[in-house]
Amino acid sequence: MPIRWYGPADPNDPTYRHFERIVNLCLHGGVFAAVNSGAWFLQQMRQPLPEGTLPWITGTWFSLLAIQLVVVIARRPNTDATETNV
Repeated sequence: MPIRWYGPADPNDPTYRHFERIVNLCLHGGVFAAVNSGAWFLQQMRQPLPEGTLPWITGTWFSLLAIQLVVVIARRPNTDATETNV
């Protein structure tokens, strides 16, 4: 089931901004998985990139994805503040 936002899209709402960060993280993870799995598949099909290039690309991209995950977790809104606004 796709994730949805119910209610008005208010960019000033901290819960809405957190939801937007989560959606961006999911999209980033999906693109990472699709591109890297395709690149490694092509590498195994004997279309090699220069020696050692693909592990560096994958590692760097995964590091950026992990940093984005830490930022999403660190910037989540306070649950006490969101419960009082409901």
